[in-house]
Amino acid sequence: MRLFRMPKPPGRRATAAGVGLGVLVGAGIAMAPTAQSHGYIDQPISRSKLCQTKAVSDCGPIQWEPQSVEGFKGFPAAGPADGKICAGGHSEFAQLDDPRGGNWPATQVYANQSYNFRWQFTANHSTTDFRYYITKNGWDSTKPLTRAALEPAPFFTVAYNGARPAMTTVHQGVMPSGKAGKHMILAVWTVNDTPMAFYSCSDVQF
Repeated sequence: MRLFRMPKPPGRRATAAGVGLGVLVGAGIAMAPTAQSHGYIDQPISRSKLCQTKAVSDCGPIQWEPQSVEGFKGFPAAGPADGKICAGGHSEFAQLDDPRGGNWPATQVYANQSYNFRWQFTANHSTTDFRYYITKNGWDSTKPLTRAALEPAPFFTVAYNGARPAMTTVHQGVMPSGKAGKHMILAVWTVNDTPMAFYSCSDVQF
């Protein structure tokens, strides 16, 4: 496991109706999920980002809020249940857990070579760390992701000790050795001052 540490760093009636509608619209905007939005990984491109760009269709609401895959922290001992990991445990984002026959688009990567893992944030919370997990050799890409399908320890960890990452953050790491074919990388961003973490699944091809 590689460990890096970062520093903390009309008429009257119509008018009344219009005002009422304006209030409702304003309230709707204030309550929209994106008002409390957070972040996602776009390199290697995540499933949520593929949905947002329409590279993959039939994605449901995640296509409008790729940054919202938030679940309880403490993975792998806690956090989303097996089979619901890529959606952070949210049923409304279940399309992210659908393996689609193993046919999600995959980013080309190379074993044991340097790679820039990139995050985009809409709210850069105080952070404990970022952890990157990868599937075991022989995992079944036609089934939803489970803990048993992942290597037990992250292959790359970046500690932040409560610091806030930049709105675009790059972690320079090394892809694990001994991997070939299609795999999935699970990136977990652990928030420092809430009980939550963010989960991001990226399909890769070695």
